[in-house]
Amino acid sequence: MKLTSYWLDTSKPFSGGAMGPLEETYDVAVIGGGLTGSSAALTLARKGARVALLEAETIGNAASGRNGGMCNNGFAQDYGVMSERLGREAADTLYRAFDLGVDTVERLIREEGIDCNFARVGKLKLAAKPEHYDKLARAQELLAAHVDPDTEMVTRADLPGEVGSDRYYGGLIYRKSATIHIGRFVRGLAEAAARHGASIFEHTPMTGLKRAPGGGHIVQTPRGETRVRQVLLASGISHTGRPLSWVRRRIVPVGAFLIVTEPLPVETLDRLVPRRRNCVDTKNLVNYFRTTPDNRLLFGGRARFAVSNPASDQKSGAILRASLNEVFPELRDARIDYCWGGMVDMTRDRLPRAGERDGIYYSMGYSGHGTQMSTLMGTIMADVMDGQAEANPWKNFDWPAIPGHFGKPWFLPVVGAYYRIKDRLQ
Repeated sequence: MKLTSYWLDTSKPFSGGAMGPLEETYDVAVIGGGLTGSSAALTLARKGARVALLEAETIGNAASGRNGGMCNNGFAQDYGVMSERLGREAADTLYRAFDLGVDTVERLIREEGIDCNFARVGKLKLAAKPEHYDKLARAQELLAAHVDPDTEMVTRADLPGEVGSDRYYGGLIYRKSATIHIGRFVRGLAEAAARHGASIFEHTPMTGLKRAPGGGHIVQTPRGETRVRQVLLASGISHTGRPLSWVRRRIVPVGAFLIVTEPLPVETLDRLVPRRRNCVDTKNLVNYFRTTPDNRLLFGGRARFAVSNPASDQKSGAILRASLNEVFPELRDARIDYCWGGMVDMTRDRLPRAGERDGIYYSMGYSGHGTQMSTLMGTIMADVMDGQAEANPWKNFDWPAIPGHFGKPWFLPVVGAYYRIKDRLQ
């Protein structure tokens, strides 16, 4: 069993990296080489900007490589609740932004010729309890009436045509959602950015950030420092340095863990996931699963609220294995070939945040919807930095600090216990 990302292990390493020290000046420094940073660098380079993308490790190494490869539309939250909280018009605007995220992924793949197995297979949200089905049905009725007619309910009686498990009580289909090989996609975005002229520096963390005399910013790295007109923070909690302390007080770092089976017979997959949809359940400690391009089953979720390290990842993998056996008992003897995980960004309300603070632009906090929203927001923030502030769908959202949170996630076990209790009671 490999304790590494299946996505990165089965995609070609990024080959377009810049060598040597940074140049003295650039127009923009993009901090972070995941989906946000790579799509922003690509869009900015297309606009003619001189871009330096700084990645502390390798392209796609952090949250983008801890992704289930699901390019899903729709909120994590209940649409009716969001409409009540934000107002129907605002909720619909944000819902359509998630739709646009999926469309943006598809557009960039087409325009840049990225081979990453994109397919509009749809998402199935599975009711983990009978009462969850009723809640999904109410949400779908509102969705179909107001913002997404490409949704429909599947009863428990009809569920075998979607999922070969008796663990669930029906579900809600979102037909616009897609699967994707996320490793090939994020590295493909970075390759495209390099082709369009962006300078991409791997193994180059930002170690300092300060205002430059006369305007702009000075970015410090082990490869030297550079002066830039603009900075985009696209690294979320992946960066541990002082320049991001303001951000870190507003992000909840949550563990995302995944396992991937050995290649399975096609007839087995035809029984278990006949339509090859992205599947996610309704629990707070969510589980999700999908097939891979080489006929494996990927199974992931919030197995543990713990910091990632090899021992922790193996414990999380064991929990996921037990959940996989519960959902698909016939895979009890299937070999697990990959187990990996790490921390990803989540906000308190599970909605992204993007904007500008003290002359620094940022976009992060995708809360489990990173594939489409990070790609979309990378392109949008490039437009915002080009003077189109109205393009940012999150521009009017406040972002208060989390009380008692100063960067280290001391509260993770408490959060995990809280959600476990909620799953028992609700």
